Order: sequence, then C-alpha cells, then structure tokens
Amino acid sequence: MIFDDTICTLGEGPLWHPERGQLFWFDIANCRLHTSGKQWDFDLPVSAAGWVDRDRMLIASARGLHLFDIETGAFEDICPLEADRDTTRSNDGRADPQGGFWIGTMAQDETQTAGAFYRFYRGELRQLWAGIAIPNATCFAPDGRTAYVADTGARVIWKVALDGEGWPDGEREVHIDLTAEGLNPDGAVVDAEGNLWNAQWQAHRVAAYGPDGRYLTAIGLPAAQTTCPAFGGADLSTLYCTSAAIGLDDPLNPHHGKTFAVATGAKGQAEHRVIL
Repeated sequence: MIFDDTICTLGEGPLWHPERGQLFWFDIANCRLHTSGKQWDFDLPVSAAGWVDRDRMLIASARGLHLFDIETGAFEDICPLEADRDTTRSNDGRADPQGGFWIGTMAQDETQTAGAFYRFYRGELRQLWAGIAIPNATCFAPDGRTAYVADTGARVIWKVALDGEGWPDGEREVHIDLTAEGLNPDGAVVDAEGNLWNAQWQAHRVAAYGPDGRYLTAIGLPAAQTTCPAFGGADLSTLYCTSAAIGLDDPLNPHHGKTFAVATGAKGQAEHRVIL
C-alpha cells in the first residue's frame, strides 16, 4: 500500500506521466517535486503539473506557470499567476481533455476566500471563478463535456458543462454536497467509467462517487490527511494518493505524509497532454 515512504509536509498533485510510466508528486510546503528515487527543489511553492511531452511538464507555482524539463531541470516562465499577490499560492490543478490546464489559487494562511480557479489554454490564462477558499478536486468526465471542481472550505464539489474548446458553458451546479457528513473534499480524479474518486482531508480515505453523484465505495488509507488521487500503473488500475503530515504529531502513526498505491477494480483515464 505504501508507494513511497518519504514524508511530505503537504503532499499534493500526483501525476502519472503516460509516456514515461512514472509518478510525479509535490510537497507544497517544502517547494519540492518528487518522483521515485529523485527530487527537485525550487525557490517557491509548487503544487500541480500537466505533461507537455515526454521530457517536459507544465508546473504551477505560487507566482506562475512554468515549463519544466525533467531531464535537465530547466525551469522556464510561461505566464504569471497572481504574481503580484504574495499572500496567495497555487494549489490543485489538472489538464483537461481539450489540452487546457486548470489551476486553483488560495490564501497562504487559508483564512479567507481569496482564491480563484483559472484555465490556461493555448497561451491564454483566464480566471473562471473567484471567491474560493481552498480550490480542489479539479477533474474531468471522459467525454470532455463536464468539469468538476471543489472548495474544501465549502464542503461542496461542483460540476459545470464545457463547450467544444473546454471553457465553462453555463453556471456551476452542486454535484456532491458533503456538508451533512462533515467531510472535506480535497483532490479528485475521474476514472474511465466517469466515477469521481475524491481524497477527503482528515478522513483517512478516498471515496468514489458515480456520474450521478451517488456514493459508491471508499478506500481506507493509513494517513489521516489524504490530499489527491491519481490513476496509473501499466493498465491504469492502480490508485495513487498523496497525503500531508502538516499539523500532525502522532507517534503511533508513522504514515502521515506518505504516498500510497492501491490496486483497484477500476481503470483510470490517461492524463491529458497540455497544449502550449
């Protein structure tokens, strides 16, 4: 079940690179990108990525979007992202089926609804929604016609229809409301059947919901603060999940902050390529 025993203060953004057959993930608090047996350190928080080609990824940081070369470590600025606001940083993000990249921002101290959701598409960065506390659960239906996003602070996962180029077409609608259960939606991914798998902060689990929002099942994990899942492995049936050790002092549980891998009966979608 333990994929990597590195303890991340704030593990996030797992990405299974389909051309490399390799998992990448972040530790936001330590400004670090991980893969098995290797890590890269940056001078600012990094949180999410999409793959551009075999050797390059688009990485979101606290100040912008950047092109990162996996082989050389080169880090090239693509466009600013709230670069004039030192009180915010990037958080959850994922590429969409049309080749765009969605990324959320949030207050560094998590105390206000200072964040927003953005989409980068073919060189243009456009704000989609503002007034977000903790943006999460960015993922997409297999047909590319629906996007899902969440605000952990609101305990709601929304859905929104997409047009042919992947831009929101209409208003957000509540898809899953976790308020009554007291659950905190963190990162999410959609499998090939359209089921949404959501890591739930402080709940020791990743829960699956059908395309209609109905609860299906949950996978329990040793870490309390699960943060984001990703499907990967040779047949995309392994569910990886990052976690966070931040704020926890639990000598009886050494697994907070580790990254996990669980075989499932589901099959994921291959992560979509970002078109620059």
